[in-house]
Amino acid sequence: MPFLDKPRFKSIRYKLIFGFLIVMLPLIAFLLYNNFYAIEVVRSQIAKSFSNLTALYMGQIDRNLEELDKYLYNLSAQNTDLLSLEFPEDRDPDQYYFAKIRLFNALTDDIANYPLADMFFVYSAANDELITTPYRGTEYAEHEARKADVNRFFNQEHYVSKQISRQWFVRQIHQTYYLSHIVPVSEGVFIGAWVRASNLMMPMSLIDLGEQGRTVLSTSEEQPMSDASFISQNGIDLALHNQPYNMTGTKDRYLVVGDRSSKGDFTLLALIPDRVILEQLPFLQRMGSVISIGAAVLMIAVLLGLRKVILLPINRIVTAMRRVQDGNLDVRIAQGSASMEFELMNATFNTMASQIKELKIHVYEEQLNLQRAELQYLHLQMKPHFFLNALNIIYNLAEVRDYSLIQDMSRSLVQHFRFMFRSNLSLVLLQDELEHTRNYLHIQELRFPGHVSFEIDYPESFVHASVPPLIIQTFVENTVKHAVTLDEPLLIRVRVEPIASSEGEEQYMKILIEDTGGGFPAQVLEQLQRGEDMGRREGEHIGVWNVQRRLGLLYQGKAKLLFYNGSTCGAVVEIHLPVRIQA
Repeated sequence: MPFLDKPRFKSIRYKLIFGFLIVMLPLIAFLLYNNFYAIEVVRSQIAKSFSNLTALYMGQIDRNLEELDKYLYNLSAQNTDLLSLEFPEDRDPDQYYFAKIRLFNALTDDIANYPLADMFFVYSAANDELITTPYRGTEYAEHEARKADVNRFFNQEHYVSKQISRQWFVRQIHQTYYLSHIVPVSEGVFIGAWVRASNLMMPMSLIDLGEQGRTVLSTSEEQPMSDASFISQNGIDLALHNQPYNMTGTKDRYLVVGDRSSKGDFTLLALIPDRVILEQLPFLQRMGSVISIGAAVLMIAVLLGLRKVILLPINRIVTAMRRVQDGNLDVRIAQGSASMEFELMNATFNTMASQIKELKIHVYEEQLNLQRAELQYLHLQMKPHFFLNALNIIYNLAEVRDYSLIQDMSRSLVQHFRFMFRSNLSLVLLQDELEHTRNYLHIQELRFPGHVSFEIDYPESFVHASVPPLIIQTFVENTVKHAVTLDEPLLIRVRVEPIASSEGEEQYMKILIEDTGGGFPAQVLEQLQRGEDMGRREGEHIGVWNVQRRLGLLYQGKAKLLFYNGSTCGAVVEIHLPVRIQA
């Protein structure tokens, strides 16, 4: 056979055709399977969607019928004129006559409140008399036909046990279907309502089922109450056969979903044309999947053939780029046997690596300058925050007119602001920071006499250690703001302790700010422990965010900030800083 001829079989043309068939035949088979599967998935999704929609509308229908039920039950329980119809008319003709008039007027007035109902009626078995509301919205002949049907219903045998107990039941007069509900008032007296089935279907017009789609009500025998000729011509089976949906139809295929009423023996069904369903399966989406799968398979084959020419040189470049990404800017690609394009790329890469190394040095110097500027901004950010609080303190003291206390407060505030406005440095002495904190707490003692007290303890060996300004006072201020109450006195402790370290390691100190208040709320504590940026979301936590940001800029990850509630005290803030002694 020609294709077995070795020279011809080894040609690239036969290899490409044979390889293409090997690749494409399984792909075509998968495409066909995927199409059938996608169609079934779309049908199931559409069926579920419209099943929920029909359940929603059926619930609305049941609620409307429930309103009519409530009216009938209330009327049977409250209208005493119904009792007069239980006895023969000749027993008391006048009472019977006036009871009929009042019932007729009541039913006529009430039916105006129920636009869904076509007729209310009362039937007296003792007198074989039917009292109905006047006809409305329909022909007189149709109204009389309904009355005649009601009379026939009550004249048949076993009507009470047959249909009254079934709540709303279906009645057909000529080609029109109705729903009726009859409520027994007493022995021989009944009240009821009639509803045209088409009235229940008015909200269904809002459902878009396509030009050939339908919504119908069916009886318990799966007989349609509307569109009977359409359903018959298309051979549509309205039975669901205990399945979520049913595909039916002889001329065109239809998907049938529905929901049974809880108020009677009828079902709301949606008939969706299959062609409408399949329109929701995008052709481009299916083609995109096929193209993607085919491209992936063909790409593997191409990569195997081009590995030596393209992939290996690219791999050398990628390896070098990863080493550059890891920070090794001294890496270079050795020139070897490669295509002209790759030789140009290798030379360009080596040149760019040299330029990036030089650029990184300049960028690092710019970052240092930016950090210095940001530290200055963060430091100045604290000044208006406390300045407003200070003005508020002066205002509160002026209200009580204690001038000696105002003078003491003013002196303390002068020392406080002198410290803040004179220090434009990123670091201050620990001794100065603690003295500033002591002065701030004295201000709070004056502001809340008998309610705020404090203790400050630190080793003398750390007095010349450098710390960021306002790092302690910020948390003390937050403690005063959130923990001071006029119910119980508050004690604030500030302690500085060394942290044990191994020989040769950098020495650290621990600054503890703790109080005897109620501690951090659980949600706030969780946010603080997670290190969330609370300052930008909630203005009241700007001080905490300020400290977090400054520690990050000044110590580059060497500082630590901890928040927790103590076992014998309230909130605890713990700051770990490297010990840096100023000469």
